[in-house]
Amino acid sequence: MKIHIKANICENLISIFIFLVAHSLKVCIPLQNLNTKTQMNHKEYGKNEKKFWYPLDNAAKIFPAITTRKVTSVFRITVVLKSVVHIKSLFQAVRDVENRFPYFKVKMRKGFFWYYLESDDFKVPVVQDKGEPCRRFTKRGHMYRVLVAENRISVEFSHILTDGTGAFEFLKAILARYIEIRDVDIPPDFAYMKAGEIPDSEEFEDAYNRYFDPEVPASVKRPKAFHLPFKLASVPRYDVLSATMKSEQLKKIAKENGVSITVYLASVYLKALQDIFEETGGTGRHSKAQKLCVEIPVNLRKIYPTKTMRNFSLFVMPEIDRSLGHYTFEEILKTVYHQMQLETDAKLVNKILARHVGSERKFIIRAIPLFVKSLFLRLSYYSLGSSQYSGVVTNFGHVPFPGEITEHIDCLTFMPPPPNKLIKVSCGVVSAGNKLVMSFGNITETKELERRIIKYLVNEGVDIKLSSYCNKQDA
Repeated sequence: MKIHIKANICENLISIFIFLVAHSLKVCIPLQNLNTKTQMNHKEYGKNEKKFWYPLDNAAKIFPAITTRKVTSVFRITVVLKSVVHIKSLFQAVRDVENRFPYFKVKMRKGFFWYYLESDDFKVPVVQDKGEPCRRFTKRGHMYRVLVAENRISVEFSHILTDGTGAFEFLKAILARYIEIRDVDIPPDFAYMKAGEIPDSEEFEDAYNRYFDPEVPASVKRPKAFHLPFKLASVPRYDVLSATMKSEQLKKIAKENGVSITVYLASVYLKALQDIFEETGGTGRHSKAQKLCVEIPVNLRKIYPTKTMRNFSLFVMPEIDRSLGHYTFEEILKTVYHQMQLETDAKLVNKILARHVGSERKFIIRAIPLFVKSLFLRLSYYSLGSSQYSGVVTNFGHVPFPGEITEHIDCLTFMPPPPNKLIKVSCGVVSAGNKLVMSFGNITETKELERRIIKYLVNEGVDIKLSSYCNKQDA
């Protein structure tokens, strides 16, 4: 008890010391101590001598330690229009909208114990879309960009800043403003973050800390999983293959099987992994691993109410155990469905949250210098993270647009961050209108996993059109 009290006193003294130094120097002040109007008034942003800063959220803390030229932690969301982008209108739209999102206009700084984000007045880069997608950002630079090529408008974000929800709200605001500039009326009931609005203070919050319950026991560590045995491609190795299909076709097939599109696609992904596992005899880095597991991000905003525009997602990991024998597709569907129902229950999500947030709150962890933390984070990323799952399926879901906007959109695409050398292939899914796009990010010499998934869907009656990201040769 005495040790616990002393630890709390030390933590409080450290926090008070940091605040007093920052406040006395008048360089920046902690986000939570900002007056709302001073903090949020984007029209005055850059004119106020006081800057805000805030610590990285729980999900973001891992990324500075693991980011490399190959593992960039950068993802992309693209809207493909039915006409060529008018560059001047896009520039105006970005300039009109960018200050609506002040929590993105930050740069990462290095503290003694943790990295933190500090506000910085810069113009969001709008660049030509060429070269390899999802390239990393420099540690001392901005962490998002807007890209344009022909009829595509894309945004790329570092996961240090936000997740897919935050990034899409930014893209949606740009798209709405762009279409408005092109003399198209936006329906008044269409919900998006408008240029000129004052951001809600809740958009800045670290929702992980808000909903963390210290009384909930943490979830247990999982066993190691099977990984694809494919050889890595030469650098630059990140390649993206997209499969475009009709949403209604896939939805009908999923419904006939009594599951959602996410469960259905995750099951197809697991089936393809099992086929490869059986044909290769489980060879590779973890040849003895019998578990096949898919990591599926879950948007926690659907479970815990918050307006945060920072990271707020966790993962469920449905799996099959090949030591129990071969699984039919029906058995895989049943297993994935029930595991996802169980793992997305609020009580079990609390356990996962407790594991992620609880460890960083321990005084001994907080007191370790950053360079030591970074070393352990890099090691744990593979030993406690990637080693536990075989692949990633991120389903962004269906994005509704009003008819006035839908008639200008061909489709949306979501490119996940480049996978690491263990996972090798990842998948991002998003739909708009009647088009659903699966984008496979691959760093190997083969497209065998994608081929098996696409072949199965085609055999089930899904019409698919394939396309590859064509700018890689310009890298």
